[in-house]
Amino acid sequence: MTWIVILGIIVVSALKLLITTMPTPVVKWFLGKFELHSKLEAAYTEIKKGGETLEGEEKQKFISAFNEATFLKKHYVHSGNEHYFLHPETEEVPYIIHSKIGKHDFKLSVYIYKDYVDVIKQYKKKIQDYTVLSDSLSNTHHINQK
Repeated sequence: MTWIVILGIIVVSALKLLITTMPTPVVKWFLGKFELHSKLEAAYTEIKKGGETLEGEEKQKFISAFNEATFLKKHYVHSGNEHYFLHPETEEVPYIIHSKIGKHDFKLSVYIYKDYVDVIKQYKKKIQDYTVLSDSLSNTHHINQK
C-alpha cells in the first residue's frame, strides 16, 4: 500500500513538472487545438459578401478586426437545430469566410450587428456558433451600409 502512494506521488510530481516547464510554442499549439475563435491568416483566407470578394487593404482590415475581436459566449448547437444556425431569420447579409488552419479547411459565416458579431463555424461535419465583440467590425460595417 505504501508503494502505491509513493509511486502515485512520484508520477503526479513528474506530470506537474512536465506541464509547468513546457516550451511556449508547445503550449500555444496545444491550446490552439481547443480554441474556438481561431485567428485568420490572409494567405489562406478568402472573404466574400453578397458574392463580392474582399481584396487588398479591405481584406487585411477585416482580418485584423476579426482576429482582435473579443470572444463573448458560445451558443450550443444541438443536433436537429443546425438549420436555424445556418439560415437565421435576419436581413443581414453575412460575410462568408473560407480559410484553412493546418490541414483543416473551415467556413465561417459572420453576421455583423450594431452591438455584437455572430460567427457560425463549419468544419468537418460540425457546426459551432459563438458571439464576439468587435467595435471596429461593427462600426465599419454600419458605416458602409448607410
